[in-house]
Amino acid sequence: MVDHADEENVNQVVDRRKGIPERQDDTPGFELPLLLFAGFRTLIDRLHTELARQGHPEMRPAHGFALQAIAAGPYGATASDIGRRLGVSKQAAGKTVDRLLALGYAERADDPGDARRKLVRLTPYGIDALARSAAVFDELRADWAARLGADRVRDLEDALRAVVPAETAFRLDATSWLGGV
Repeated sequence: MVDHADEENVNQVVDRRKGIPERQDDTPGFELPLLLFAGFRTLIDRLHTELARQGHPEMRPAHGFALQAIAAGPYGATASDIGRRLGVSKQAAGKTVDRLLALGYAERADDPGDARRKLVRLTPYGIDALARSAAVFDELRADWAARLGADRVRDLEDALRAVVPAETAFRLDATSWLGGV
């Protein structure tokens, strides 16, 4: 719900409970996905601020998903593999790969099992970006544990594991779902 255009608070959520039926816990259902997304966005924004500080200023969230899709194969991945893992077309994956190549995160190589195929592999710079991302995520989790308490963070993670189907818990195709890549 937003205020009317002629009022001061345009595009701000106002009186979140106005017109919403009372619930037993008095929290409207729409808040859960918004809070989950805001938590995700907060973590990702802080990650990319830190990655920029650590020498990866061009890294974007879609790049991280693509780097993981490339790293999932033992020798790299084809554009089709990357597209399938990200849930996007081969062409969309190819555009992202081209950007990763230009930034120095990835390189093309011959497929050792099929000379007709080209693979995309991570460069040392791409491997560094993923390693730094993992370390920053550990720091961000530790920050949440310091703010909320380690038990509450573990409880939150356990609760999410209980409601998120195992087969979708670590899917890489979030970029296609969120409109990226």
